[in-house]
Amino acid sequence: MPWLLLFIAGLLEVGWAIGLKYTEGFTRLWPTVWTVTALVASFVLLGVAMRSLPVGTAYAVWVGIGAVGTAILGIFLFGDSAAPLRIASLGLVCLGIIGLKLAHG
Repeated sequence: MPWLLLFIAGLLEVGWAIGLKYTEGFTRLWPTVWTVTALVASFVLLGVAMRSLPVGTAYAVWVGIGAVGTAILGIFLFGDSAAPLRIASLGLVCLGIIGLKLAHG
C-alpha cells in the first residue's frame, strides 16, 4: 500500500507542477485552487508513504515520478524539446526509480 500511495503522490506532483504553468503566477483562481489542492494532497500522501518506506527512497521516487511525468507532459502540452538525449535522460531517471523499488524489496 505505501508504494501505491507514493505513486499517486508522484502523479499529484506532476499535476501541481503542470498546474503552476496554468496559474499564470497565481493570478487565475481555478488553476490556483487545483494546483494548491494537488500540492497538499501530494505532500500528505508522501508523508503517509514515508511511515513505512525509507525517507531517501520515498523522496527520490516521488521526485523522479514528478520530474519524468512533468517533462513528458511538457513535451505534449507545451512543445518542450523531445531531443533524443532528453528522452534518454528521462529513461535513466525511470531506471533509477525502478532500481530504488527493487533495492527496497
